[in-house]
Amino acid sequence: MPQEYSLILGLIWQIIRPWWWVVLPFILAKPLKFLWHYWRAEEWIKRQKMILLEIKIPEEVLKPIRAMEIVFAGIWQAFYDPPNWWEEWVEGKFLLGFHLEVVSIGGEIHFLIRCPEYRRDIIESNVYSQYPKAEISLAEDYTKYVPQDIPNKDWDSWAADYSLLKPNPYPIKTYTEFEKETEKEEEKRVDPIATLLELMAKVKPGEQLWVQISASPIAEEFAEPFFKEGKRIRDKLAKRPEVPQPRPMIQEAAEILITGKRAGEEEKPPEVFPPEMKLTPGEREIVAALEKKISKPVFRTNIRFIYLGKRDVYFKPNLRLIFSFFASYFTENCNALVPWGQTITKIKQEWWNWFWFVDRRLYLRKRKLFRNYRERLDSFFPRSGKWPGVFILNTEELASLFHFPGRAVAPAPGVSRVEAKRGEAPPELPTE
Repeated sequence: MPQEYSLILGLIWQIIRPWWWVVLPFILAKPLKFLWHYWRAEEWIKRQKMILLEIKIPEEVLKPIRAMEIVFAGIWQAFYDPPNWWEEWVEGKFLLGFHLEVVSIGGEIHFLIRCPEYRRDIIESNVYSQYPKAEISLAEDYTKYVPQDIPNKDWDSWAADYSLLKPNPYPIKTYTEFEKETEKEEEKRVDPIATLLELMAKVKPGEQLWVQISASPIAEEFAEPFFKEGKRIRDKLAKRPEVPQPRPMIQEAAEILITGKRAGEEEKPPEVFPPEMKLTPGEREIVAALEKKISKPVFRTNIRFIYLGKRDVYFKPNLRLIFSFFASYFTENCNALVPWGQTITKIKQEWWNWFWFVDRRLYLRKRKLFRNYRERLDSFFPRSGKWPGVFILNTEELASLFHFPGRAVAPAPGVSRVEAKRGEAPPELPTE
């Protein structure tokens, strides 16, 4: 090596050796920030007691599904409690949500809501306000009564998380499209959840099918991008002209000097019809659906299901029936719920990895999906960010997926219902 190169390298090393540590804070700032926030949040959640409430629904449910939307709107308002800076970064507080679960254990079907204990009164008051004949009671966590090391030599499982087919502002099919509230006779109503209950009624002893919908109110800083995206897509579909972005004064002055005109002063031929009049019927429906979705309270949502059972009765083809339930909410013009490829019990074998430890990877994925369901965790916990498995639904969409049907609408056996009507106490009964 030439001497001049040695002198230059020696000089560079003399500068770097005492000052190498200066760049470490910039390199480690982001991971340390994440670890600190995760640690504080984990400590905070340990202090929160979670309970499971079982809702026994009455034989007749005369109210439309819209009643459940009112329930979720009330819960959204009561659960919305965003932390301030101190609560988030020192105490570890974050927005707690709730978990809507429909489970079949050997053919016995239960409607459950998991929530923090101090929010129990909120859940009960909102449910009773619309379903006064329902019964709500504490229940044991059913996930603890199966082996915690599934899959094993005796039990097997298959699970999937769901994602939206299109961006968040596009809505899925909701109850307004298949329920006719003017239909007075309950047995003539159409309800996709009847498909799910019929499937769950066919679950045999030794099998279990769990469906879970996790929902939590969205803080303003996360909701604002969603609303902006919805308005942008709406304006694009409606063919509205984009609002010009402000430009630097120097650039505008240069354009005036060169062209003699200000930007945007070019004469355009007048339009005979406004852009809204040029929309096709299908485009009008999409624009109306987008406006409707972004006009209601929204939840950060994660949907998944898991089918597990003893190996001697485990029947994998039953999975196709659960897919048909979520397919009921598909719309060609708007959105749909589809299994997310990275969180299903299947290893996609590409040409470059078709033989790399497939069985082992499949086993680990099953364990992870079971753990995420049992602990009610997001698909890629503890990592945060925009994952397809975490999306946004509003109160109308949530009510369409989880509500309480009467026996006439969903006659499937095995549904836990109120056996007898509760009467009021006689007025002459002494109160002391």
